[in-house]
Amino acid sequence: MALDPAYLEYPKRREGYDHDLYAWSSIFDRKPVAWPDGKPVAVWVCVSLEWFPIMPEDKPFRAPGHMQTSYPDYRHYTAREYGTRIGFYRLLDAFKKAGVRVSVATNGAIADRYPQIVADIVADGHEIIAHSTDMNGTIATGLPIEDERALIAQSIASLEKATGRRPTGWLSIARSESWDTPDLLKEAGLRYACDWANDELPWRFANGLINLPLNHELSDRQIITVQQQSADSYAQQMVDAFGWLVDEARTHGGRVLPLHITPYIMALPYRIGAFETLLQTLAARPEAWFATGEEIVASWEAQQ
Repeated sequence: MALDPAYLEYPKRREGYDHDLYAWSSIFDRKPVAWPDGKPVAVWVCVSLEWFPIMPEDKPFRAPGHMQTSYPDYRHYTAREYGTRIGFYRLLDAFKKAGVRVSVATNGAIADRYPQIVADIVADGHEIIAHSTDMNGTIATGLPIEDERALIAQSIASLEKATGRRPTGWLSIARSESWDTPDLLKEAGLRYACDWANDELPWRFANGLINLPLNHELSDRQIITVQQQSADSYAQQMVDAFGWLVDEARTHGGRVLPLHITPYIMALPYRIGAFETLLQTLAARPEAWFATGEEIVASWEAQQ
């Protein structure tokens, strides 16, 4: 019995992925990128500064790192709150010591509840990226489009009120989007997103929105909390990654090394020393260009 041809005919099948959000391309098929002053590797530190409501929501899904046991889950709640009370300020000190500027993906609730933290980020010259409303503000297909539009608008409005400037970048919780998200981010006036982790350089959606990939496998959450490796091991892996990218850039053009950091994970007193040493080691390398996401996107876009 012959197979029904309908099983073989899929109208959206094409080169790359079966969608029209962006075209597939190999990084080696593109024009090489040159970062400022001839630096081969852009080092992009992105901190997730998050506010966890004590009551998690499971629709459309529970955000990674949220409360795990029955309410009131004070153990996990206060462990996350440590990040805003203590951990984030250790990170600010580490950035200052290394003389680097970073991006801080910030929930709107942080701006509403802790405006001094946001003021301190801006005072030190760091970039703020919109990171939804709070850690219940998750996005997935099935969320009504008006609800998603309102969530994006509320997040941006809270950050703009606290800083006097609209953010240009967006990071979804768990990097989760709906089919509507790229268009809604573009509609909201955002320049770039960080959700799609499929590259080591920026690329552009069909609608013009830029994606700056934030590789999950290089995050402290993945290496330290999921894989249960030490902060020293994390730091060595980032140095190894940097060295590899420097060598690759000699023949293929500039690369981006994203360091995705969580205050309540990396800024504990037995880990922060390794992270400070990592920052200072990379900052001393002549091949490193420490830059915010906004700066990386601007440099890349000027070369397209």
